[in-house]
Amino acid sequence: MGEREVVLTQEGYNKLKEELKVLKGPRKMEVAERIKIAREFGDLSENSEYDDAKNEQALLEAKIIEIENTLRVAKVVDDDVISTRKVSVGNVVKVHDYEFDEDVVYSIVGATEVNMAENKISNESPVGKALIGRKKGEEFEVETPAGVVKYKVLEIKRV
Repeated sequence: MGEREVVLTQEGYNKLKEELKVLKGPRKMEVAERIKIAREFGDLSENSEYDDAKNEQALLEAKIIEIENTLRVAKVVDDDVISTRKVSVGNVVKVHDYEFDEDVVYSIVGATEVNMAENKISNESPVGKALIGRKKGEEFEVETPAGVVKYKVLEIKRV
């Protein structure tokens, strides 16, 4: 079975690379130091500080593996070839939400870059998936967890 491709913007790819660098460097050293200090407390069978530090180390290693795997299978969207004719990952899209009678701006990003506070939605989310391939002026409906929502694409820009 093939691995699932992960779509990332260049910004998202760079953030993951930086996070990996921090986790493998300073963060790993901090955890190793915690383990070393906890060992000095004596009997490891009843040493909660040691257990906590070892658990943190396991979580850290799992996160490192997860990011390495994501970067390995990542398809980075080339900023220079992002079109503004049709919605794709890497676009900023202004849509009109008919239900709330308001305009909303979404950045279409890969699944690992989602940030609802910044209106960064995944190309795999219901709204993101429905937006992909749409053109300016196009109206569409999408089934969301809150029900069917109708939108109109007003503007498509590059990030």
